[in-house]
Amino acid sequence: MSNVEVRPQVVACTTDAERSAPEVLVPRLVPLGGPRAQPVRRTLPQRARSLIGAWCFADHYGPTVITPETRMDLPGHPHTGLQTVSWLFAGELEHLDTIGTRSVIKAGEMNLMTSGRGIAHSEFTTPGTTTLHGVQLWVALPDHDRFTEPQFEHYTPPAVEVGGARLRVFLGSLMGSTSPVRTSTPLLGAEMIIPAGSTATITVAPSFEHGILLDTGEVAVDGVPATAPELLYVPCGTDTLSITTGNEQVRALLLGGEPLNERIIMWWNFVGRTHDEIVRFRAEWQEQVRGDHRADGPYGLFPERWADVLADVLPAPELPNAQLKPRP
Repeated sequence: MSNVEVRPQVVACTTDAERSAPEVLVPRLVPLGGPRAQPVRRTLPQRARSLIGAWCFADHYGPTVITPETRMDLPGHPHTGLQTVSWLFAGELEHLDTIGTRSVIKAGEMNLMTSGRGIAHSEFTTPGTTTLHGVQLWVALPDHDRFTEPQFEHYTPPAVEVGGARLRVFLGSLMGSTSPVRTSTPLLGAEMIIPAGSTATITVAPSFEHGILLDTGEVAVDGVPATAPELLYVPCGTDTLSITTGNEQVRALLLGGEPLNERIIMWWNFVGRTHDEIVRFRAEWQEQVRGDHRADGPYGLFPERWADVLADVLPAPELPNAQLKPRP
């Protein structure tokens, strides 16, 4: 998925795992694909907190009844230095990328795309989708892996009943369920469904910080309440999450990871370390967009669909006049 904001924020991300109590992160609305397209609820990054482990971006959208005006049609666009994680609650999306992948993702499935040194992809709502509902997440790649070769993986995790919750673990390990998908840093990603009026007891790694991204219902952890679509952040140091629900069944994503302990800069769809890197990533993309769409380039070979239709490629926005650098 792309960050399609015309004037994307410059986000300088640092690890902040020192707070001892859970905290509630409130999303902001961002129009995805233009003013008439469906809004997404963006919880990460924000000034209060920019990272949970290596998770650096979280967009939560739907449920949206699909019409010609609300389709999630995202033209070809680039990524560097990150992994995109797509998870659907309802509907279907078609993924195309510049390493030759075509994948249709459905509810309960995960697409993980590793951009590494550079990749481009598109996502289009399938013709048969009537309702679209899901989450798009980014993972910042650590310095030692951020220029790796681009890759794509698709995984359908099994549902398991454990600890008072129904879990689908798509990244990492949780309560005896392990995903086979490789990550560059220790990570956790799982869908949780917890009955109304109950408490789920989930054993977690104390070296991880965690975020509970609520899709439905409300929860309380250590006496701190949160309501969908908020994200409840839990710092490192606990080995058990006791998640108490209210009067409605809860569906949420549990995200976690060891603190990244690296400073990164996010601008548009790029993750880098310096201003000059971001400038180079953008220039290489713009050059490929302006060039022969049937020729290989820094971001790979455009799919035939993009080569035939110029509108299926998204140019980068203008860089801000200021130097891109971490804020204090």
